[in-house]
Amino acid sequence: MSISDTTENAILNLIFRATAWANYADNAAGTPETNIVVGLNTADPGDTGTMSTSEAAYTSYARVNVARSTGWTVSSAGSTNPAAQIDFPAGTGGSGTVTHFCTGKSGGGASAILFSGTVTPNIVTGNAITPHLTTATAITLD
Repeated sequence: MSISDTTENAILNLIFRATAWANYADNAAGTPETNIVVGLNTADPGDTGTMSTSEAAYTSYARVNVARSTGWTVSSAGSTNPAAQIDFPAGTGGSGTVTHFCTGKSGGGASAILFSGTVTPNIVTGNAITPHLTTATAITLD
């Protein structure tokens, strides 16, 4: 089953840009989420995973908050991208290979994943390496 491009864009705008979807959903909650949390994973967290499933663990790693109001762009093709490069803390030790990323709500720990995807090319982490996701990183509904 498919959904229309208009509906895809409305859903992505609601989630990533805090833009109301007329007559369906709005962002008028008393304390709406102001950020989308982005994390890095060393394997696909899958449909049943959480933000902490296979999460990167290099020394100094932390998830990054990206503002819903300005941090994302939504195209007319049913996809969203970061408006600017997302930089994670530089590694001060440890290692691992980042193959996936995930987005979620604030709260830390085993938070529910909103969307996840692959990182291409993979990022080898370790001492003095600053992982980042570029503006070409896309989340697509189709």
